[in-house]
This record gives sequence, structure tokens and C-alpha cells, in this order.
Amino acid sequence: MAFELKNSVAVVTGAAHGIGAALAHELGRRGCHVALADRDAQQLAHTAQSVRALGVRVSEHPLDIADAAAVAALPASVLAQHGRVNLLINNAGVALMGNVEQLALEEIEWLMDINFWGVVRTTKAFLPLLRREAQSHLVNLSSVFGLVAPAGQGPYCASKFAVRGFTDALRHELAGSALTVSVVHPGGIKTRIAHRARRTAQFSDSEAQQLADKFFSEVRTTPEQAALCIVRGIERRAPRILIGPDARVLDWLSRLAPLGYWALIRRLFETHGLTNAPVPLNEKRPS
Repeated sequence: MAFELKNSVAVVTGAAHGIGAALAHELGRRGCHVALADRDAQQLAHTAQSVRALGVRVSEHPLDIADAAAVAALPASVLAQHGRVNLLINNAGVALMGNVEQLALEEIEWLMDINFWGVVRTTKAFLPLLRREAQSHLVNLSSVFGLVAPAGQGPYCASKFAVRGFTDALRHELAGSALTVSVVHPGGIKTRIAHRARRTAQFSDSEAQQLADKFFSEVRTTPEQAALCIVRGIERRAPRILIGPDARVLDWLSRLAPLGYWALIRRLFETHGLTNAPVPLNEKRPS
């Protein structure tokens, strides 16, 4: 049975920028009311204002997805303004420049606390509300780096493989219920996540800027195209959503050569400056 977005209520994390903001607009155009969460309160208000112009009910929830108490309080805040929740999209996330040797444990913990534990916290917080509804859906954004693991992307890959595994297991646990689950693997999305990434001291300002600019110039899929792909996947309750030709190719290679794919794609990644200079391929803002 198709998921009906019109008059549903969706919660979107990381909604101020990039894919999250594009998702808010795409949902609004389909008549879906939205609760938008992000730590960037100023940009969140701007996104919310533009989505309200589409004629749907919009609530703003400025919070940090790494703040366990704030996440635990979010369902009550959403209920107070919308009365129910049919759809949760865990989109928030961060990037980190540096290889495993360079990065401090605290930096890796910071990334995991947002990219993985943020997904777990929000999922746990909203599961009881989603389970109440006759139709409900949960979407967790992983990455193409939840399919393959390039050199220089260790912590980010760890977080996105973890999101993938968590989501797949949850789908199996909920099989046969009214709550269906999707995991999303975006390829390269033309956003500014690389420009906002944390980095180790080994990267100078100019080096980080050069790497971010190179990534931005190379990718072609827009946040709006990614959002449309995700929303269409939600409507058909697709368990797995790949975004962009790069995601489809890398998914195929990881199946064809699970141990040897890196030898096949290493030069391509080096050409684009994506090895030992971790710039994730999909955009998700912390919320």
C-alpha cells in the first residue's frame, strides 16, 4: 500500500540546510505538515517560513541532535503542535576531515554521537508515536559510504555502516506492522557540507577550502533532486533508496567485489581528492 503524504505529519531533522531543507519543501508541496528540527535556529526559521508559504502547518524545533535530553523532549513538543506523527526522517549529520591516525578519539566520538547515536535517540523517541498510526514510515539517511569504505573516511563510514545495520535490523523487527522503514544511500550531493566539516590540525584553512571547493565542483546531484528521490521512495515504501548514478555504481561494485572494490575505484577517489581528505558524499546538517 502506498504511503499517503497529504495531511500526514513528518518530522525532519537537519532541516535548515541541504537535503533536509529540500525535503521540507518537497513534503510541503505534497500537502504534508512538517516539524523541522536543526541546531541552526536562524536558518531553520528561514526554511520554515518558505515551507509555510506552501499552505501546510510547520513547527520549528531548534535543538542539537547530540543533546539526549532535547531529543527526548522533542516528541511532546511535536505532539503539542501537530497532534500526531506519521513520518520520521533522520537526516541530520556532520562531516570530519582527517584519517584514523590523525583524528583524536574525542573527534570520532563527536561524529558518532551525531551521525549514529542521533539516529538511534530520535528513532527510539518517536517509535511509540509512529506505532500508534494506521500508516507510518521511518527513514534513516546512511550514505554511499555506508556501502563502500574509502581510505580517509573511517569514522564517517563507521557511522553510516552503523546506520545501515541499525535500520535493516529495525525493518526486520517491524515486519508485518503498519510501520515501514527505509534506509537511504545518497551519492555525491551538491551541498556545502564539506565547507562546514570539522578538520584536524593537519589541514590548513587553504587546504580544507581547496578540498571542499573541489568536491563541490565535481558533484552533480542537487539537494532538490535527492529530496524528490527520497520522497518518491517514501510514497512507495521502498526499503532501500539509492540516490545518483554514483551510488548505484558503487553499490554494484561492492556486491561484485566486496574485498577488491577499492583497487577498482581508488584512482577515481584520489582524482577527486576524496582519499585521506574525508569529505562525505551526502549532505546532512547537525540539528
